Amino acid sequence: MCLAIPLRLVSVNGNDAVGEVGGIQREVSIMMTPDVKVGDYVIVHAGFAIQVLDQKEAEENLELLRQIGNTVEVKREEVRARRKAGKPD
Repeated sequence: MCLAIPLRLVSVNGNDAVGEVGGIQREVSIMMTPDVKVGDYVIVHAGFAIQVLDQKEAEENLELLRQIGNTVEVKREEVRARRKAGKPD
C-alpha cells in the first residue's frame, strides 16, 4: 500500500524543496510541480511532490491521517491489554 502525505513547503531551491508536517521536515523533489512556492501544500509520494493542494484540502487530509493514527493506537492498546489479561487476540 502506498501513502502520499500532504506537506507545506518551507523552502524551494530549483527542483528541490523542503516540506514540513508536524514539525518534521523532509527534502522533496518538485520537478513534477515546478510552479510551487514556499507556503504551498503538496502531496508527496516517494520523495516527489505529485500534486498541489489548497490549504483546506491539505488540512482535511492531515486530520484524516491523525484520526487513522489515533485509531491504530487505540487498537494496539486494546490488543496489549487483552494479551496482558491472557485473552486471545
